[in-house]
Amino acid sequence: MQITGGARAICAGRADRGLTCINRRGTIHARLAPLLGDSYPSDMTVPWRKIWLELLVYPTYTLPIALAPVLVGVGLAVRDHVFRPVPALLGFAASWLLHVGGVMLDNYELLVRHPDNREHPELVEALQNGTLSLSALRGAIAFCFVVPVLSGPYFLHLAGTLVVVFGILGVVSSWGFAGPPLAYARHGIADPIFLAMFGVVAVAGTYYVQAAPLYLSPSNPFPLQALPVDAFVLGLPVGTLATIMMLVDDLRDRESDRAKGWRTGAVRFGPDWSRFEIVALATLAYLAPFWFWQELGFGPAILLPLLTLPQAVAMMRIICSERRVPELFPLAPRIAALSLIYGALSGIGIALG
Repeated sequence: MQITGGARAICAGRADRGLTCINRRGTIHARLAPLLGDSYPSDMTVPWRKIWLELLVYPTYTLPIALAPVLVGVGLAVRDHVFRPVPALLGFAASWLLHVGGVMLDNYELLVRHPDNREHPELVEALQNGTLSLSALRGAIAFCFVVPVLSGPYFLHLAGTLVVVFGILGVVSSWGFAGPPLAYARHGIADPIFLAMFGVVAVAGTYYVQAAPLYLSPSNPFPLQALPVDAFVLGLPVGTLATIMMLVDDLRDRESDRAKGWRTGAVRFGPDWSRFEIVALATLAYLAPFWFWQELGFGPAILLPLLTLPQAVAMMRIICSERRVPELFPLAPRIAALSLIYGALSGIGIALG
């Protein structure tokens, strides 16, 4: 938490929500005083728009992370002359909703299991004053998971039975991040799952729903021709960036995660381990284009993502040198934006061959 300048706004919040600033309108419930400290105005409430849009849907985080692998898959489809905009767009919408549903479910579980945790004082206050209710949050979570499932018949007709595998993986990974019975985030195994989902499954799934209709037939119900090797490897760099964002969140949340009994890498092995893993993943992200160029037969345009290297280096310096938790709050949306730019440049480079 920190107090900003002239507007005297309180800034606090969950690590994976970034720095949340509350202005002077409304009231803060007295029970939050131990969470927010002594230096806060006593007449502040977080408006419902901030609760739902900025803290729960959180588009500056969820949209870039969901869109980046889709852009890579679209770039590959353009290169292979199988691009179909409608399936790609609908696939992105379904993927984004599942991602938002996972974020909301994470908040729901935190509110139910750890209502006095320092990570989400604004949401606790919103429950206290009626701005947010658990029933409304459950309804929003159900919407985010049910709507993608309802798109299943369209994709089943378009791309065949194999598309169900991608759907199941998406639902299970999003629900299982914080929801029972898996809740794999608290066991410290979210990083390989993030890398696989955002770096492999999302890209391969995006390509598959575009290419499969060209090969699907009664005699070929499982068109594996629509799953080339490139679809499984070209998204790994954006997958590493999505994983880095989660690891930064774990680094910032280390003490609160420890108090909750979570066993993230930052809790088990310490912050230096998390920083090493973050730098290693970033290095992989920026070495991969050279491998794509030399070994997979792409032209020099595949190196376009290297234009984002200065931005990535600046963030790595902050992560490796900064020990004050408030200074890490702005990094989540910055890494999300980096992932989107990287994914867009990668998609362009792939499309150009």
